[in-house]
Amino acid sequence: MNNPVPDAGLLIIGDTPLASEEKKTTLRFNNMPGNLLKNPNGDEGLDHWELTENGGDQWQTEGMPGDCGHGFNDDSVTKYFSTSFEQCLKRQVIDLLAEGYDPENLDIAQPAVHVEDWYCSRTDCGCIYKLTVCLLDENQEIICEFNPDEVTLNPDCDDCSWKQVSHTFTDYGPGLRFISFEHGGQDTKYWQGWFGVRVTGSSVTIDL
Repeated sequence: MNNPVPDAGLLIIGDTPLASEEKKTTLRFNNMPGNLLKNPNGDEGLDHWELTENGGDQWQTEGMPGDCGHGFNDDSVTKYFSTSFEQCLKRQVIDLLAEGYDPENLDIAQPAVHVEDWYCSRTDCGCIYKLTVCLLDENQEIICEFNPDEVTLNPDCDDCSWKQVSHTFTDYGPGLRFISFEHGGQDTKYWQGWFGVRVTGSSVTIDL
């Protein structure tokens, strides 16, 4: 006897049909990449980053730990991005549909979006660090934003070794299609060269 054809309104997982209203708890984003940011540590120079502000002597990459620098807690991270005496900001906009995410699945499941970044100052000069991460709709309008207060580090009184900042977006509603990640800063003494904040280890991941 022929097997019955499942109803078009049902989602089949294994041999069990699930009603469409149950999709939110059963959807999975299989085979999606881990870190959605490309070149997060400067291994490819400044490739894949839009330099939204490139002041002073401009962005550059350096080898870990660098002059007057600090060691990093992950030996696989061997480079970082360094900023100069005027504001340096760089950004990536992640196109989730181009990365293989299904729009319906994104709208129904609204998976948690995790953001992480690492920053530090030199031991001989203070710096300012900034980070802004936005979840965007199909028109790249902001759905929600993580924009913490800028951080000022002073090696005379602060621990200026590598520090982590992280945030998780949840319950942000339907419509997520892009993620904008922008960070950077500058030094506090206006010294020629690359004495500003250093950044590396950036990541944007989505719960699978």
